[in-house]
Amino acid sequence: MASLMENLIDVLEKECSEYEGLLGLSQKKTPIIVSGDLERLQQVTDEEQTAVNRVTSLEKKRAEVTADVANVLNKDVKTLKLTDLIEMLASRPSEQKALATAYDRLQVSVRELKRVNEQNKELLDNCLEMVTYEMNLLQSMKSAPETANYNRGAYNTGNTMGVSAGGFDAKQ
Repeated sequence: MASLMENLIDVLEKECSEYEGLLGLSQKKTPIIVSGDLERLQQVTDEEQTAVNRVTSLEKKRAEVTADVANVLNKDVKTLKLTDLIEMLASRPSEQKALATAYDRLQVSVRELKRVNEQNKELLDNCLEMVTYEMNLLQSMKSAPETANYNRGAYNTGNTMGVSAGGFDAKQ
């Protein structure tokens, strides 16, 4: 049981480190989003994806270790929580403290990561709204009103106001 708890604590500490790394990357993304540096944003997003892959691997390992602990304790793995394990370790204060510290650190990291990611999502949504506004503005310029110039046959010969010969070409 002792080695299982050490394995669980080790995996949790590694997860904490990965989540803290993800938090750093998310915080790094905020000014990049504000500045609109798409190339740098792509680089940071790629780094995040690598970190997420490592977290996923650690999550699987944590699930395996937790299943082993639940098996040894004769508990249902689906209902066994880390807080329950922390309480069960009252007779072993050093392991209890290490597990509680890792759990608390993980909780703080995940909560802060969620907050920063929501902030970044807001910024990205605002950027998308601005792009949509600018695209609508460009499209509305093409449908500007015509001048009221008529020829002898009462046909409109007016030009469209505000339209230049060129336009936005996304294919270039």
